[in-house]
Amino acid sequence: MSFVVPPEWAPHRAMWLGFPSHAELWQDDLAAAQGEVAALARALAGPGGERVRLMTGHPDGEAAARAMLAGVDGIEIVPGRFGDIWLRDTGPIFADGRALAFRFNGWGGKYALEHDDTVAQQIAEAAGAPLVAHDFILEGGAVDHDGRGTVLTTDQCLLNRNRNPGWTAAEAEAALAQSLGARKVLWLGEGLRNDHTDGHVDNLARFVAPATVAVPVAWGRGDPNAEAYDDAARRLSGMTDADGETLKVVRIPSPGWIDGEDGPIPASHMNFLIANGAVIVPIYEKQPGDFAVGVLKEVFPDRAVIGLPSSAILTGGGSFHCITQQEPA
Repeated sequence: MSFVVPPEWAPHRAMWLGFPSHAELWQDDLAAAQGEVAALARALAGPGGERVRLMTGHPDGEAAARAMLAGVDGIEIVPGRFGDIWLRDTGPIFADGRALAFRFNGWGGKYALEHDDTVAQQIAEAAGAPLVAHDFILEGGAVDHDGRGTVLTTDQCLLNRNRNPGWTAAEAEAALAQSLGARKVLWLGEGLRNDHTDGHVDNLARFVAPATVAVPVAWGRGDPNAEAYDDAARRLSGMTDADGETLKVVRIPSPGWIDGEDGPIPASHMNFLIANGAVIVPIYEKQPGDFAVGVLKEVFPDRAVIGLPSSAILTGGGSFHCITQQEPA
């Protein structure tokens, strides 16, 4: 395969960002979620060193974004149409100057929202990138890339019968090799509890450098994901990347138990976003958030590491990484 997906720490031409636009979806959390996304946009355009392309999905969202971000350099508002803001999953994956698109079925049929199946095409057209469509279901948050052909994923998501029924690991690996240039796929098991994405890896484990993966460590008594975190760390410590290099595992404090209406919400510091000049970390509680920021400062000494609130965005099911997609330089 002549191309691979660049790592997130490689230079970006732009950062795509979804802006909460639908009152009927966000209800009482709309204003707070818009405020958190606006703060993320400012950080990306400032210390993040990004050209932010802020996509709105409804005229009301466009009006709110323009009012909140008027006069901020480096932010371009791109009116579009989407069901909701999760561009990591509905948008394309950029590689080799192309926008790679996949079928999207609302995370296994859970949330079928109008226009979400057109987001990849909209972004490709706005970016001026050729669209390459692949005929299988894949969300961007289900895979993470080291830029050398190694892909991280979970079998809970990628082999789930609600995505591509009957897929074996070998069939999935062949599909990722053909579509994303994957030379080796590293399989983790279960993702976070109550995660409607069925275990997206960008809440569980992330490449932070060649042959280096960050994984949470449980925080506080009763962390609902302690077993999943330790299982991922154990698996990764025995793995090698596509070049045969043994992986280094960095443990980062999890947010612990963040309560929701139906039990713990899948909050994760792993949903950080690597920008050109900064790493932006979702924060839910001051501690362990401060500790997570401190560890990531050691991992990314050449970037500012910024913690920003993300509790309102989390009510929709995700955080900073979920609502963005980088466009490589």
